Amino acid sequence: MTTPNVETAPLAGAHAMSRVIRGGWQLAGDHGPVDPAEAVAQMEAFLDAGITTFDCADIYRGVEEMIGAFIADLRRRRGREAADRVVVHTKLVPDLGRLADIRPHEIEAIVDRSLARLRIERLHLVQFFWWDLGVGDPQAALAVLDACRRKGKVGAIGVTNWDSGPIARFRAAGVDVVSAQVQYSLLDRRPAGGLADWARAHDVALLCYGTLAGGFMTDAWLGRPDPGFAHENRSLVKYRLIIDEFGPWDMFQELLATLRAIADRHGVSIASVATRWVLDQPGVAAAIVGARYARHLPRTLEVFGFSLDEGDLRAIDAVLARARGPAGPVYGLESDRDGRHGRIMKYNLNTNANDAVHGAL
Repeated sequence: MTTPNVETAPLAGAHAMSRVIRGGWQLAGDHGPVDPAEAVAQMEAFLDAGITTFDCADIYRGVEEMIGAFIADLRRRRGREAADRVVVHTKLVPDLGRLADIRPHEIEAIVDRSLARLRIERLHLVQFFWWDLGVGDPQAALAVLDACRRKGKVGAIGVTNWDSGPIARFRAAGVDVVSAQVQYSLLDRRPAGGLADWARAHDVALLCYGTLAGGFMTDAWLGRPDPGFAHENRSLVKYRLIIDEFGPWDMFQELLATLRAIADRHGVSIASVATRWVLDQPGVAAAIVGARYARHLPRTLEVFGFSLDEGDLRAIDAVLARARGPAGPVYGLESDRDGRHGRIMKYNLNTNANDAVHGAL
């Protein structure tokens, strides 16, 4: 079987990216044991397959360093041209506990730290997030990030987990926001409630995570009983809560069975059908698929070898039409820190690193 060509998309003139982005959250250790050396070694398989774009964050412990080790090793063995094929999308997420008093030079120091960890001269895309827009001065922080862009430290600026209102506010203030990373899947269609149309009209690319709902949107969960919330990692708890918003477990199983029938017709996996559906949504530039290692890479590449036809979409829509949620703005449920979605979040993952930066300046 011929490996299909990986689709690419431009990011507002900044750079080209693969439409499937290799997600890095699973490498941070919250999803089970990680062998860093093996994870780094297997990154090359993604690059050589055409998945050139890697997603990470300052708050994903150790992940920027792993990608940096991969880039440095690639540069040493295969030369700068090979290493320059790697596109890195990282994030800048000041801790909730620091929003009120974080200073401009600390924001730039976080950018410098990411550059050092990744061992590159410019961050291709920095995706900004501020836990509570009512605390501190997010506009000043974004202005620092924009100054870093003008200095050449940052190629482009995106945001994450914001709907159109906050993005429009910062764009109106003069920050050229070119992308929004948001949760978007067959189980969570909140971006379709208005963000997607706004993003298309303003040339803001949607980069979508949660496409496979932490692994729930795969063949592994078809026909299985409801596990409740006793899961081995926080990601599964997060997406099990989304399933509750979508509908009862039986409806989720009906969706999986529908996807399995479609997958059978195309000779692919449930995950590939779920990813293809997201990639085909208006405004979506790329889907982020998490992976610790490369063992599922052949399945990941399936998404580029088939198309969903009208019959497939009708079958999916028949199930989605009966879904009860999630409803509301992008990240609205998660923004309620006292609610069940917000209570599982970790808000101060940068504390030690930021303190080190603060103390050094």
